[in-house]
Amino acid sequence: MLGHNNNNNNKREKELLIRDHMENNNKATKNLPILFLLVCSLTLNVLFMFKRVRVVFDDEKSSGDELSWSRRAAREAERVAAISCSGHGRAYIDSSLVVEEEEGPVCECNSCYWGFHCENFLPSCPANAQSGDPLFLEPFWMENAGSSAMLVAGWHRMSYTFNQSGFMSKQLEARIRQMHAIVGNAVTEGKYIIFGTGSAQLINAAVHALSPHNNSSNSPSIVVPIIPYYPLYKLQTEYFQEVNYKFEDDSTLWMNKMNNYSNDNNTNTINLIEIVTSPNNPDGQLNRARLQHPMAKAIYDRVYYWPHFTAISTPVDDDIMLFSLSKLTGHAGSRFGWAVVKDETVFTRMSKHLSVNTMGASHESQLRALHLMEVIIEGKEGETVFDFGYKTMRNRWEKLNEIISVSKRFSLQKLESQYCNFFHKIRAPSPAYAWLKCLRKEEEKDCSAVLTAANINGRSGSTYGDEDKYVRLSLVRTQDDFDNLLSRLKILISEEDSAKSI
Repeated sequence: MLGHNNNNNNKREKELLIRDHMENNNKATKNLPILFLLVCSLTLNVLFMFKRVRVVFDDEKSSGDELSWSRRAAREAERVAAISCSGHGRAYIDSSLVVEEEEGPVCECNSCYWGFHCENFLPSCPANAQSGDPLFLEPFWMENAGSSAMLVAGWHRMSYTFNQSGFMSKQLEARIRQMHAIVGNAVTEGKYIIFGTGSAQLINAAVHALSPHNNSSNSPSIVVPIIPYYPLYKLQTEYFQEVNYKFEDDSTLWMNKMNNYSNDNNTNTINLIEIVTSPNNPDGQLNRARLQHPMAKAIYDRVYYWPHFTAISTPVDDDIMLFSLSKLTGHAGSRFGWAVVKDETVFTRMSKHLSVNTMGASHESQLRALHLMEVIIEGKEGETVFDFGYKTMRNRWEKLNEIISVSKRFSLQKLESQYCNFFHKIRAPSPAYAWLKCLRKEEEKDCSAVLTAANINGRSGSTYGDEDKYVRLSLVRTQDDFDNLLSRLKILISEEDSAKSI
């Protein structure tokens, strides 16, 4: 009996255990959805927190060295900049970006060089000393590629105006005033500044603004330069000639006429506009207006009045002064210039003329000018663009003088050393151009032809309103161009004893 009872007890305990286990399983099964939801919720929260931390981390990286949307443009710019072109050319983003040599060239070669990488020199190629492309500053900007690089977003300044208030960047205007104050080459306080597509556009705008507009009885203004003069003055004035003005070649003739007039002569109907280039293109002279008369006005082309090209003796304070980015930084292709104007009426007339003409200067050009000026102004270490520019041009002028000094056939314009307030020292001449003169009057009246026969291309004196015994040689082009010029001149001068008239 006892054994039978024990068996029954054991059986009952097993049944109770099985029932408890089944009940626990049923409870667990009922709680599975709740557990699943809990696990999912925790998982989602963890993922959300991770994503949020990742976004913050990415933002911090993007604000530092890591690029986001600009990555592709930066890579492309770096890839093109890495193409060396053998040091005798350049590759640009808007060149043919090819990989295979047979697809076409990438490099744009300097004068007298050719080949896929500009590796070949043409021995018979003439020295190019014609144009004033200021490529002598290119090495400086290559050395400062990081600070001078600029990325323009696709949505940059799509409007005609800046903040719906005008065509000019106020920030750039402030930087221009600051630049002149630092260099000490021009007074801008209390004056108006107006932008143009290079200083060339501003020339005609100033001529237009100074011409009579009030009645038809007035004689047209006479636009006169000082010989030798930059030929664009004549070309542009005659091309855009209005009934209000016309071009005449020599201010000296008008200076004599005005000096001979008495006060009671009817000279009030004569309007004279003298264009004064200082430093002058082509001979580097620091000119002043010659016409002294109440009806005579002056436009000062001051584009070369920077420390690369001349001593800065004083801040000039002329009524109308023209400047350009091309001569300050070398960026001629950006086509940006500015005028500093004293009289409000003249400023208003110039502004209206430019507004009708082009509706303002390109916003991209203004942005580039702003950035380059900031690089110059804020550069606190290393060589400045003025240091580099002056050293380069001074060395070129000295080398050229060394060659010409032994010649009895040619001479150069005389330029003196002067004290420069910017460099705080006496500086040697460093003009942009050589004004070469052929000394054999009878047999070599056409100096340009003499140089052409020697494989040297310059610009004849008559282009500048002067005699053809003069030739302008550009010193601001690439080092390759300048080296070729020196080489050709050495050969020409070494053959002087056997030279004959051409």
